[in-house]
Amino acid sequence: MVFPRGYVEDVAAAITLAVTDSRAAGRVYNVAEQQAVPETRWVRRIGDVLGWEDEVVALPPERLPEQLRSALDPDQPLSIDSARIRRELGYGEVVPADVALRRTVTWELAHPPEPLDPRHFDYEAEDAALSARSSPTQPSRVIYSPGARAISKRQATTIIS
Repeated sequence: MVFPRGYVEDVAAAITLAVTDSRAAGRVYNVAEQQAVPETRWVRRIGDVLGWEDEVVALPPERLPEQLRSALDPDQPLSIDSARIRRELGYGEVVPADVALRRTVTWELAHPPEPLDPRHFDYEAEDAALSARSSPTQPSRVIYSPGARAISKRQATTIIS
């Protein structure tokens, strides 16, 4: 699955450009990064910022524990083309992607979500989902599901639907 993203300062710059440039009158613009990356690469990039070095594994939704399944269809591409605002108004990102990601991770760590109900985590089910492809010597696992803001605090393999 590939989700187009945009960093808040870049989106704000695009909005400012659109409301201050008369050429934007009556026009509709999409704003997103030029090159969206697959979810596995996105999770890997977040892990790199955090210094997390374990494996990222993609599993089909039917292999995920129920609490990690998303209502989103992983086969449905989500595409946002920001070429118009780039071409017509000269928009470009104002914050380099690596800086934007580092700032986002820093903010998320400083603003954790409200405490989660422990029933949202079923580590036995998570371990079972990986057992078919994992060796018994691998460490405990972290499971990620698109659309979820929080992930399990165990570290090791990440599952992505």
